[in-house]
Amino acid sequence: MISRPQEQVPWQNPRRNAEVQAHDQPAPEDDDAIIQKVHYFGPSKYYCTETACYPCGAVLAWALFDHSESPTNILRFLASLFPTPESCPTYICIDKGCQVFRTTVVNGSFETTWKNTRFIVDTYHYSNHKCTDNLRQTWCNPSPLDGSQLNLVIQETDDHGDLYYKRAFNTQACEQLNAWIAGFAGILKRMTIHNFNWFLHAMLHLHTKQVIAAKAAKKAGQAEDGDEVASNV
Repeated sequence: MISRPQEQVPWQNPRRNAEVQAHDQPAPEDDDAIIQKVHYFGPSKYYCTETACYPCGAVLAWALFDHSESPTNILRFLASLFPTPESCPTYICIDKGCQVFRTTVVNGSFETTWKNTRFIVDTYHYSNHKCTDNLRQTWCNPSPLDGSQLNLVIQETDDHGDLYYKRAFNTQACEQLNAWIAGFAGILKRMTIHNFNWFLHAMLHLHTKQVIAAKAAKKAGQAEDGDEVASNV
């Protein structure tokens, strides 16, 4: 089963230590988050479903986290997707990007694996972090205007011919995907683990196919419009 913190049915033990994790506060590691049961008939629960997707919305991978969404768990999940420094993307956008980046520096994996990758925070959580967080301001800004990350911010021209800054890609793709998954929460939380895994994997596969088809149709439509303009000229 999967559940949210502080959510249980009447016959289960209260999850005394399962507090909602603030994105700019340290998350407990697995050893600190384990809660002992006073009986043996309560079903096992997972803390959350972690997803990874491309900026277009296509799903790359997903996993279940047992006890917490700690930086260590997140890095372990990312390492399974990008096992070598050459396979790591240039940017990884995650709501806990500050904590993940700090953990890579502390445990030494930054120099061995993530040296060419920049961890940034999505725009929603970036605006809700503390303004005094210098690490976030310096290293995890999703849209810096100082010219330090030209691939994150681009210039576009509006209808009046004026230039304006625009984010190069959608940093909230995973948050939007999670909102879509939440629509199935009512049935997912009542499934056995095997049915849960199958259903979620199938739905994410169909969702990805739909996203790719929509992008292909949009690209084909733009190409047809371009051909029509060229023929009119």
